[in-house]
Amino acid sequence: MKLMRVGEPGREKPALLDSDGKIRDLSAHVSDVGGEAISPAGLAKIAALDAKSLPELAPGRIGACVAGTGKFICIGLNFSDHAAETGATVPPEPIIFMKATSAIVGPNDNVVIPRGSEKTDWEVELGVVIGKTAKYVTEAEALDYVAGYCVSNDVSERAFQTERSGQWTKGKSCDTFGPIGPWLVTKDEIADPQNLGMWLKVNGQTMQNGSSRTMVYGVAYLVSYLSQFMSLHPGDVISTGTPPGVGMGLKPPRYLKAGDVVELGIEGLGTQKQTFVADR
Repeated sequence: MKLMRVGEPGREKPALLDSDGKIRDLSAHVSDVGGEAISPAGLAKIAALDAKSLPELAPGRIGACVAGTGKFICIGLNFSDHAAETGATVPPEPIIFMKATSAIVGPNDNVVIPRGSEKTDWEVELGVVIGKTAKYVTEAEALDYVAGYCVSNDVSERAFQTERSGQWTKGKSCDTFGPIGPWLVTKDEIADPQNLGMWLKVNGQTMQNGSSRTMVYGVAYLVSYLSQFMSLHPGDVISTGTPPGVGMGLKPPRYLKAGDVVELGIEGLGTQKQTFVADR
């Protein structure tokens, strides 16, 4: 299934995309796409519905694909070819940092370049959405705790991230720096999360063209690994790293400015399109 949330910020309705590409209203059956609705039992309940009998919603703004995210966890330098372009070595364990949940926006919402920004950058990433509480889970059972996958743009301000001392979080958490969606694609639709094409364009020019095959630490490993340190809860999102082609890795580096348009997508998970605007 492809689950989504449609409507203006704070007023999104839960919905699904049917086999004909029509948006169907789920609000009579679930309060939102999150929490119990994305548990195994909740997803089974939605799957049992006759999608084409649900009310059709007119196309409109698409919100973030999951509601009630408690943790937005990111993994750094998780693609061997991206680590190489930045001059970094592959880490012996996953690099974990957090992106503030206040950064989350819809997949096609404007992204605001923060005041004082010098180096706003792009990163297409595979997002993993947790469906049931995971604590101390093994790698073999880890995917049982995944509700599905989504496209994530881990927008980053590199000067804030690497030149201002301290940790990466402040370069990752600016308002609007976390577009996710358009859909939460349930895991049954994705045969292998480690074999998905990923791409990103800036103003029509392809900048990233990679695959989740080059992830150092795969989805199952990451879910298991993270669960050794913290409980993962329904609606939590793990953004799993980016392939090469980010602005920081270019020679010379290239960063985003107001008016730039970024388009990105992952095989089977849909596409995003954002216009970058200056903070007022």
